[in-house]
Amino acid sequence: MQEEKLTMTTDTGDTVDFYVLEETRVNGMDYLMVTDAAGEDEDGECYILKDVSGAEESDAVYVFVENDDELNYLYPIFTELLSDMDVDIRR
Repeated sequence: MQEEKLTMTTDTGDTVDFYVLEETRVNGMDYLMVTDAAGEDEDGECYILKDVSGAEESDAVYVFVENDDELNYLYPIFTELLSDMDVDIRR
């Protein structure tokens, strides 16, 4: 599996690399499921990010989805999207 690498800049100016597992659009919002594991044989944490950038912005602005209701809604969607991939997602 070849993931797209996403480098994010934190509020403190540090950079963090994530690897995109899947992306989808739900209710007009773009979401990414990313992992911090660089390779297929590594275990890592998965996160769901939401694109909160405006149409006029040239760079995407992602935030971590932390709302439990939103996570509970998105989790089965991403689980279904990733069902044909060799990815084991646990809550």
